[in-house]
Amino acid sequence: MAYDLEEQEQLASLKAFWNQYGNLLTWVLIVALGSYAGYNYWNSHQRTEAAEASGLYDELNKSLAAKDNAKVQRIAGDVESKFGSSVYAQMSALAAAKSAFDANDLKTAKAQLQWVVEHGNDEYKSIAKLRLSGVLLDEKAYDEGLKLLATDFLPQFSGAAADRKGDILVAQNKLAEARTAYQAALEAMDKKNPGRQLVQLKLDAIGGGTAAPKAAA
Repeated sequence: MAYDLEEQEQLASLKAFWNQYGNLLTWVLIVALGSYAGYNYWNSHQRTEAAEASGLYDELNKSLAAKDNAKVQRIAGDVESKFGSSVYAQMSALAAAKSAFDANDLKTAKAQLQWVVEHGNDEYKSIAKLRLSGVLLDEKAYDEGLKLLATDFLPQFSGAAADRKGDILVAQNKLAEARTAYQAALEAMDKKNPGRQLVQLKLDAIGGGTAAPKAAA
């Protein structure tokens, strides 16, 4: 009997607690379950998007190998518009720029590289700026190219940026400044960098000396 009474008291306490807090707890549970469901959906959505972007990038590479520039540009546009925040969009834009350049479509090449400059991460931005400066060199847009090379680059690209700056200055017949740029490139490059030999040849060709190599890390 005492047990029954104690059980009834506990039941009464539980009912009182539920009457006071039950609605709040229900809403907390709904929110928690909703967040969990949303998290699972987001993860699933991300995996689905990555798979779709990867598939499109594979198709782009096949079109690139087939030298079908029109299809390359179309696929790159799809990846950029649908999956713009993914690494596949940046890689697609760089590949599309190369395809356009090879097709002598410099306007499209520049547009694709500019897209990476505006939307890519720091590494891809540095790569895109180097390639875009090369296109500007081909167009004889020297001042524009130098302005681009004066922007920020990741440290590992500083040597390549200085090298490209030297190329533009040579094209402008500013040989003293070009020598300074090539020397800066050599100083920034690791001594094991295979590009050093070419930079040194260019420096020698305009009457430069030999710069001290950067010590290996």
